[in-house]
Amino acid sequence: MKIIKAVKGKHPEIPQDCYIAENATIVGNVSLGKECSVWFNAVIRGDVHYIKIGNKVNIQDGAIIHATYQKSPTTIGNNVSIGHNAIVHGCTIHDNVLVGMGSIIMDDCIVESNTIIAAGAVVTKNTRVESGSIYAGIPAKKVKDISKELISGEIDRIANNYVNYASWFKE
Repeated sequence: MKIIKAVKGKHPEIPQDCYIAENATIVGNVSLGKECSVWFNAVIRGDVHYIKIGNKVNIQDGAIIHATYQKSPTTIGNNVSIGHNAIVHGCTIHDNVLVGMGSIIMDDCIVESNTIIAAGAVVTKNTRVESGSIYAGIPAKKVKDISKELISGEIDRIANNYVNYASWFKE
C-alpha cells in the first residue's frame, strides 16, 4: 500500500495526472509537477527539508530522494529520469537529465541541464556537473561531451517512455 502522508503539517502536493505505484512512499514537504511517475519501492522523503520536482519526472523502482536537515533541499527540474535504485540527496538537478541506475548524487551538488550521470556513478558533495556532459565513475568525473543524439535518443526517449508506461498502470 502506498504511503502518502503529512509530516509536521506539510503534505505532499501531487497533481492528478501523476502515477504513484502502490508501494511507493511520499511524505512531507514534497511537490511534484505534471506527468510525473513514482515507481515501486521508491521513496521521496520531505521530512527534513523541501523536495521540489518538476514536470515529466520519473522516479524509478527503489530510488530514494531525500534532503539534509535545514541545510540542503532537493530540487529536480523538468524531463528528468531518476534510474532504479539511485539516491538523490540534498542537491539540485536541472532540466533534461538522466540519472543512471544505482548512481548517487550527494549534498550540495548541481547537475546542470542536458547531462547524463552514468549508472553506478557517485557524484560527491559540492560537485558541479557541467551542462552537456556525461559523468561516470567513483568519484564521478566528466568522461565526454553529450551529443544531440544522446539528448533526444536517451534523455528525452526515457522521460517520454515513462509517461507512456505510467498510462498502462492508470487503465
